[in-house]
Amino acid sequence: MSPYDTPSPAQAPAQAPAITTTCASAPQQLRARVWESVMAFDEAATVGTVLRALDDGMAAEDLLLDVIASVQGRVGQEWAANRITVAQEHAATAINDRAVAAVALHPSVQTAPTRGRVTVACVDGEWHALPARLLAEVLRIRGWRVDYLGAQVTAPHLVAHLHRTGPDAVALSGSLATRLPAAHATITACQAVGTPVIVGGAAFGPGGRYAGLLGADSWAPDARAAADELARGPLPRPRPGHQAIDDLPHLNDQEYTLVARSRPRLVRAVVTQLENAYPAMRTYTEVQRERTAEDLSHIVEFLAAALYTGDEDLFCGFLLWTAGVLEARGVPAASLLPALELLRRELQDFPRATATLRAGADRLTVTPLTAAGTAV
Repeated sequence: MSPYDTPSPAQAPAQAPAITTTCASAPQQLRARVWESVMAFDEAATVGTVLRALDDGMAAEDLLLDVIASVQGRVGQEWAANRITVAQEHAATAINDRAVAAVALHPSVQTAPTRGRVTVACVDGEWHALPARLLAEVLRIRGWRVDYLGAQVTAPHLVAHLHRTGPDAVALSGSLATRLPAAHATITACQAVGTPVIVGGAAFGPGGRYAGLLGADSWAPDARAAADELARGPLPRPRPGHQAIDDLPHLNDQEYTLVARSRPRLVRAVVTQLENAYPAMRTYTEVQRERTAEDLSHIVEFLAAALYTGDEDLFCGFLLWTAGVLEARGVPAASLLPALELLRRELQDFPRATATLRAGADRLTVTPLTAAGTAV
């Protein structure tokens, strides 16, 4: 295995499901039964279990968030710890999505709209759609008319939908911090047509730290909080004439733009230099070379996201997560350090980028990791 041969963050489960939550009061036995059937790839058993829970009187919202979302969160944790494969994760996610659909179609859950209209969508480039789907169903249960647009919605398509439907708000979900520039563009575009935006998901950082930075009108840590926030009354109306650059004046130094545009060149240069420094890499198979380049590309993507937000912690957090995933697969976290040093040399004329890379390397060398890919 290549030192950088980890599953792609774009394919991996998010560390925490966007705009969802878990609750200790949910029946542990029910979660255990759903987990067992999901891991057995038994869609019929999973759907049967959740429908029986509804028939037995469990509230649909609790079933969605405290059982199905909880199981999905465990899927992500088990993948990070190398106890299930990427294929198992994909299959489990598909089954959980079918379970959500079954709950949504149950007669006891059908609710006539009594509130306003909300558009629920994922950030452009975001494929983790289940969290947004869960929020959409919770809002429907609570009486909202919901337009659920699914994964990877571009800003122009979303804005065209807003012009046609005129919703009271957009709920935007994102799990990957590399999508924050796209999220920022989407937030600004929605606000430009007068529609406020509430955001949620791991992409927006602990406590929603990047939600405010990117000018979102509101942030919620989970689906219940998002539904409660929308129920309290209309979100603040967007600021007239607001531009994305108004939120992030540090982008004037062009470091984000230049690093993001240089990603292919940077990856090629680092791969070449790694091969020169470590001759064993020359024996890699074509697949190993592709995966090494792919993983280096993710490192540059997260570096660019950190430059966009002006937050070194974003990059450091990704490195610690990656290091934990590597450790769980028997690859030393220190294997990341040569690539970081080579990137730093390539970007020596970019003060913020080099400082961020140095901070990431320092954090790797001093932070103990758990097997689940998180700092101790």
